[in-house]
Amino acid sequence: MEKMFTGFANSVSRAAGRPLTFVLCCLAIVAWASSGPLFGFSDTWQLAVNTSTTIITFLMVFLIQNTQNRDGAAIQAKLDELLRAVTDARNEFIGIEHLTERELAEILKDLEQEADADEKSDPQGRKKVELLRASFSRLSRAQQTS
Repeated sequence: MEKMFTGFANSVSRAAGRPLTFVLCCLAIVAWASSGPLFGFSDTWQLAVNTSTTIITFLMVFLIQNTQNRDGAAIQAKLDELLRAVTDARNEFIGIEHLTERELAEILKDLEQEADADEKSDPQGRKKVELLRASFSRLSRAQQTS
């Protein structure tokens, strides 16, 4: 069942993101709007589009969220593998995506302090921290939207 849903969610997400899908939806709205005079702009005519768009939006939220969750988990697994494989990387960073924003901010603050201390001996250290800060910011924004 899970494999079927994953395949279905992937297919719908890919189809929903295509330009043709957008054009077809625009055409459907134009057809609906142009049929207004035929139906006298009745409540039923308005209800038809309101109900259908609400149902489609409701279902799409779950399909897209499922796809984004899997994509995020796959990226995180790849990053964790890179941390594990790089000899100078600190393995304690593996799994920090499960921390709170406050805990992540504390880690970032510690890294900045380390970078300030190392900056004289390693000018690239500060750049590494800035890259980590950008990554944490993107991670935080991604978690807020999901």
